Amino acid sequence: MRKPVRLLVALPLLSILVPVHAQLGGSTVFRVLDIPSSARISGLGGSPVAVYDNDINLGLFNPALLNSSMAKQVALSYMPYVDGINIGYAAYAHHLDSSKITLSGSMQYVDYGTFTRRDETGMDQGEFKAGEYVVQVGAGRAIDSVFSMGVNLKFITSNLDSYTATGWAADIGGVYVKKALGLTVAATLRNIGFVSSGYTDTKEKLPFQAQLAATYKFRHAPFRLGLSIDNLQQWDLTYDDPNEQTQIDPTTGEAIVKKVTTVDRALLHIVPNAEILFGPNFMLRLGYNYRRRQELAVDVKPGLSGVSFGIGLKVSRVIVSYSYAQFNLAGASNTFTLALRFADLKRKTAG
Repeated sequence: MRKPVRLLVALPLLSILVPVHAQLGGSTVFRVLDIPSSARISGLGGSPVAVYDNDINLGLFNPALLNSSMAKQVALSYMPYVDGINIGYAAYAHHLDSSKITLSGSMQYVDYGTFTRRDETGMDQGEFKAGEYVVQVGAGRAIDSVFSMGVNLKFITSNLDSYTATGWAADIGGVYVKKALGLTVAATLRNIGFVSSGYTDTKEKLPFQAQLAATYKFRHAPFRLGLSIDNLQQWDLTYDDPNEQTQIDPTTGEAIVKKVTTVDRALLHIVPNAEILFGPNFMLRLGYNYRRRQELAVDVKPGLSGVSFGIGLKVSRVIVSYSYAQFNLAGASNTFTLALRFADLKRKTAG
């Protein structure tokens, strides 16, 4: 086995050596780092995917996907989230021919809106705002014809009225691309870092995650099938729901213990997805997030919880993407992303 391939296989295993610990279920800060604010990623299930093309939005989540075809590309994304929360980002990529490194920079924000400040008696004391921001720079480079690596560096800040919390994080990614087989495999260690200042004296953690993804593009069919595996750093993602009502066996009168099988635990990590390619200018996207469905669906009427879909449309030199992701009957997200490559405009004008 070649050395780059060994590195790619070993990358998720490095999570056991990183000085952070998995914290799920709302016990970490700066959750903005986990929100799939790209329309393409959201439409494919909300987990970073392994696709090596000219989409800068994928390179923002796995820096190893950054490549020369993203040069001079600008991306803007906007997602009106649940309950009036607004999320978005702006990004730009630039390729250095001399070093064969592709650089990216982005600014992501979450606007939680305006709140009413009240004292201990309930008197109105005016209004205040809350939000979170991520400033990120990244670099990716091909090591050889099949393997690429990349790194993201992030500064995160959260503002709540006059209070501020900050943190620093990094992503490390590796990608293996075998075009002859139509196979792409990508691994990422996301949000390696620390909270430099918090709202309280409690030592808080960043939402660290180890991820692995793979896609297969059929040679003679317009399909790209994908599979993303999240939270490799922690096997058991189940938890006790304090709001879940205990069911009683009518025969014995004893509480029914809900059994969680090994298959159930495995499915909580897996996000299958697919892209249907109707030529170079139009594609459909589908995804299914089993964990999202298990955690957010209403038992009596789960509906399409966990299901997501989207489209990608290229109009001239502009790529427009849209996605819809269903959380439960009370909440869903619509994400809009625009991408424009100035290098293409320049080349067209010069011609």
